[in-house]
Amino acid sequence: MTLLQVMPVEAPADVRLRSDDEEVIRRELLWIGVRFGRWHAAHRLPAEADDAAITRAYRCHIDHVRAESGYRAVEIARLPEGPEGPHGPAAAGHDPPPAGPDQALCEDCPGEHLHEQDLVRFVVAGSACFFLHVSGAVHAVLCTAGDLLSVPGRTAHWFDAGADPRYTAIRFRQGAGGAGTRCLPNGLAARFPGFDALAAPR
Repeated sequence: MTLLQVMPVEAPADVRLRSDDEEVIRRELLWIGVRFGRWHAAHRLPAEADDAAITRAYRCHIDHVRAESGYRAVEIARLPEGPEGPHGPAAAGHDPPPAGPDQALCEDCPGEHLHEQDLVRFVVAGSACFFLHVSGAVHAVLCTAGDLLSVPGRTAHWFDAGADPRYTAIRFRQGAGGAGTRCLPNGLAARFPGFDALAAPR
């Protein structure tokens, strides 16, 4: 279930908004400059689809995003990592993926951090939570298969896929690797509920 939960930075237990309504999520995220959408595959993907199959299924969407926004780095990120590493073979028509999955990018700063460049993720399978720290609040966006999330550069955030991660995503970036990533060692992430708490049935 896709979910948005908004909490004040100074009072994480005070939930201002919790909604699984796609239109509510889209509207609330637009207020902070974040784009949320949904994609559908051109054809059904098998459960263990490799990188090439994923790229083929979403080729139209991938080409549109690259043409619209000029993203050069397109990667398939997986948690847990498969036998070929975090990405598997390079997708046809693209350069070899230059960096690991979202979790690997955060290994040196597992808490809040920011990137100079935009980051765009489309969740192919599984789920994960992106915590966006904007305007005195934390917007926890629990994304599931089919969700597209576009995070503007210099947006403070952190990522959590839970204790038993199951996450495959197409990631777009304007440049390679983790260059331009700045850790924010403020301990903020530890004060907020993580993926497992947000995803737990209520």
